[in-house]
Amino acid sequence: AYIDYYKALGVDKNATQDDIKKAFRKLARKYRPDLILTTLRPKIKFQEINEANEVLSDPEKRKK
Repeated sequence: AYIDYYKALGVDKNATQDDIKKAFRKLARKYRPDLILTTLRPKIKFQEINEANEVLSDPEKRKK
């Protein structure tokens, strides 16, 4: 399944590395699974934003 990493982090395709880092940190704090124990959804969202950060923070992977 296709995941739009830019949409997952809530950033524009022209976002800088700093913008990506800030967006990831903000969302990571919000969906941190060890702080939110109510449902499985935050854990899935956390994994999604973590994957998006891994791809978008690496310039080579971002080009692909």
